[in-house]
Amino acid sequence: MTTVNPNGIDLVNSPVKIKVNGVQHEQTVEPRTLLAYFLRDHCRLTGTHIGCETTLCGACTVLMDGQAVKACTVLAVQADGAEVTTIEGLATGGKLHPVQEAFWECHGLQCGYCTPGMILAGVQLLERNPTPNREEIAHGIEGNLCRCTGYSHIIDAIASASKKMAGAKAPAGVKGAAVAKKSKPSTPK
Repeated sequence: MTTVNPNGIDLVNSPVKIKVNGVQHEQTVEPRTLLAYFLRDHCRLTGTHIGCETTLCGACTVLMDGQAVKACTVLAVQADGAEVTTIEGLATGGKLHPVQEAFWECHGLQCGYCTPGMILAGVQLLERNPTPNREEIAHGIEGNLCRCTGYSHIIDAIASASKKMAGAKAPAGVKGAAVAKKSKPSTPK
């Protein structure tokens, strides 16, 4: 629905300019449009998954101005002028981001529904703390739920990415359940 005043100004919809994965997107949206739907419907980026629409699951996590946010509870008008990075924007030049690579190598995903949000939460964590221990990783992803993996491989993946990003190889024991037994994540399954 469009309601325009005599000067041609839309009284219902709001113009937004959001830079998504380095590309400026200008749209007119209803003020109630969630960032998750803006990304999926207007930008055609479907890697931002919608699970709960209440911030509980984290499947919709994106980076907004470098901060991990739940796109299901951020309005597109709140993101006006922001820079947003989605899972599709992490790879550069056809090369996966180290966290994406580590999820692949360490089997940090199963069904894949939570994976984009987990990866972006991991990226933010490693930007803030490049060398987290297992407990810090578990705390860093605790706003993101996974119903498949039990978290140990996700924690392994983020630990491995930390090592890669530091320029060192992951220690031999990072992969697998043996390391996972040393520290259980505090996040409920």
